[in-house]
Amino acid sequence: MNEIIPYKEPRALAGFTTKLPALFLPDEKTAERFFGFFTANIRNVHTRRAYYKAACRFAEWCEGRGLLGLAGVKPHHVAAYIEELQRELSKPSVKQHLAALRMLFDWLVVGQVVEANPAHAVRGPRYSQKKGKTPVLDREEARALIESIDVSTLTGLRDRALIGVMIYTFARIGAVLQLDVRDYYSQGRRGWLRFHEKGGKELEAPCHHKLESYMDEYIAAAGIADEKDGALFRTTGRATGTPRRMVQKDAYKVIERRARQAGIKTKIGNHSLRATGITDYLKSEGSSLTKAREMANHSDTRTTQLYDRRADVASVGEYERVGI
Repeated sequence: MNEIIPYKEPRALAGFTTKLPALFLPDEKTAERFFGFFTANIRNVHTRRAYYKAACRFAEWCEGRGLLGLAGVKPHHVAAYIEELQRELSKPSVKQHLAALRMLFDWLVVGQVVEANPAHAVRGPRYSQKKGKTPVLDREEARALIESIDVSTLTGLRDRALIGVMIYTFARIGAVLQLDVRDYYSQGRRGWLRFHEKGGKELEAPCHHKLESYMDEYIAAAGIADEKDGALFRTTGRATGTPRRMVQKDAYKVIERRARQAGIKTKIGNHSLRATGITDYLKSEGSSLTKAREMANHSDTRTTQLYDRRADVASVGEYERVGI
């Protein structure tokens, strides 16, 4: 295993460790530039974590083959590494690892740490996805999921509101959990939600009338209307003794538990509810892919199309034509 050498100055940043792989720590300049790639250059915590793991894995691979310095890393080394990854990981994962190395070495080139990017000319596996793999619920299942929740408790009101936000607004789970109480507000006699999306973007969305009632009932029962800077969705505090902002793992457990209680056999997660909302919207008369893209805050309609599962229903119908 590659020796992990602690950087001499203590650093604290969500999703990133201060320990640097030896390959990227021959001197102070290289270490500082490597660290800067993940702090100054990558703001998304999930991307930062994934790219850091990719860099560490490549560093371990290099040391295992006697490559102890960045100057010795050549394109054929990166190509051999990517070739090996394809035997262990899925194509999207391999492409992500290659993207991480390309971006990292570009950053090092600009910082004059290395002369050329050894990953620049390396080609990754071909992969084209035209249909999403995220499981979705049909309208009846989604309605059963919501209606099965016992809303006589605060936890039930919270879970219904949380699930409702994901279904009715198409929002990413990360943005949903970052909502503060002040991000739910009234405008034009309708409740609105202000999401803080990737890249510092803000997206404001009006609430479906059902979602508005879910939100109002939850906030009133929780007594948090005046805590404008507080987290909108919080844990109950049963495990820690103190309520805190929910994280994605908490939301996943909520969805898993509620789906089980509703008798839904499809294994769904946080992303499933976003896909469910988009698919149901596209089934409605007068809907459009362009509007769905805007509502989901996608940069390209091709991304939105991955969430469009209307063809699944048609496929089932065709297979049912078998009369045996």
